[in-house]
Amino acid sequence: MNRTEFVIVTAIILFVAFALGWFANWLVHRFTRVRQQDLGELDRMAQALHEAEEIRDQAIEYVETRERELTTRLSQTQAELDAAMSGLREARAEAEYYRAQVQGLQ
Repeated sequence: MNRTEFVIVTAIILFVAFALGWFANWLVHRFTRVRQQDLGELDRMAQALHEAEEIRDQAIEYVETRERELTTRLSQTQAELDAAMSGLREARAEAEYYRAQVQGLQ
């Protein structure tokens, strides 16, 4: 193969490679192109997601507030129970004391 044939074969190979690259690029852009209708749908989905996140944040805030409120009420109820049990213990001790005095007098 002489020099002229080598240059021609190399040029043809490079042209074919260029054509294949251009065709592959065209195919990629053809299949990955986003239509205007799809963009509108994506915008609607993004808005719906944003609204859902806001609702979730509000729900989490409500649950945390309610949990704090119930924890406070539970602590108050526990304190009242402890006070009532202490009073009941004292009342039982006093009743035993008076019962022992009454039995001692008889």
